[in-house]
Amino acid sequence: MNQQGRETSLAELVDRGHRLLTQAGVSTPLNDARLILAEALGCDLHQLDQSLLLDRTVEELLTKGAGRICADGSRSVALDRYWSYLQRRAGREPLQYILGHAYFRYLDLRLGPGVFIPRPETETVVQAGVDALTGVDHPLAVDLCSGSGAIGLSLATEIPGVRVRAVEIDKEAYQWGVLNATAQEAAIRDAGSDYHLLLADATDSATLSDLDSQVDLVISNPPYVPMDATPSQTEVRDWDPDLALYGGSPDGCLLPCRILDRAMILLAPGGLLVMEHDASQGPAMIAAALERGYLEARTHQDLAGRDRYLTARRPA
Repeated sequence: MNQQGRETSLAELVDRGHRLLTQAGVSTPLNDARLILAEALGCDLHQLDQSLLLDRTVEELLTKGAGRICADGSRSVALDRYWSYLQRRAGREPLQYILGHAYFRYLDLRLGPGVFIPRPETETVVQAGVDALTGVDHPLAVDLCSGSGAIGLSLATEIPGVRVRAVEIDKEAYQWGVLNATAQEAAIRDAGSDYHLLLADATDSATLSDLDSQVDLVISNPPYVPMDATPSQTEVRDWDPDLALYGGSPDGCLLPCRILDRAMILLAPGGLLVMEHDASQGPAMIAAALERGYLEARTHQDLAGRDRYLTARRPA
């Protein structure tokens, strides 16, 4: 019951959350309000949407067992959680940090402050890596600048028998990567794969030097935002770690070029590099790859039609 003695309508809660987030300038206010309410009540989005269609109340949803009953048995705890989450989102904290997780391809990744939030467009980068290793016996892949582990863990769970070595320099991001790798241990084992995460500088020639000239695929989503192109979106500018965002030079190409250098040494003859880049950097990345002796350098578009990632091959 609410303070007026009547049960609390789910639709009313979503509407109030929608209006609050709209006023705060959130770009997807209705979607975020629904996801936050589902998380607060302990149900999934499908269960919430079903209950909304049936015009159910919070009490009905919890009574029917769709939501997790709060520890003290009171639905007020769930509602307090909802309003608390909404206020955080209205302050433009990323939704993924509030929920504590996000889906990426077939993974449910744990996320929070200190780690870069994987973007949907990076799923196309992973697909390029999966395609490259299809049919390769006992492939070896290296994920440079691994962050949450989204790319490398996708490879390890989707490609049977692959060996993945991932590298992350930031200690906070590394810890999130460890959590996600631990959560995926069973899936990696079921795929007959192997995954190992290293806390190190991905551009250092000593990092994974034991694998030099042996790697079938180097894949990377390095920091590439130009230093003079501060993101306009509050969630990115104020919350994503700077170390994962900025490419170290005015055009953002310094760190990607260092990945090009390291990948050329790691790759086996004929091995492939797949590297995400800014939509403005396609020609520069192709030129940089060709200057370093790569073959077949080309940039590819994401699902929105923007230049998104480079592929280039070490000469056989």
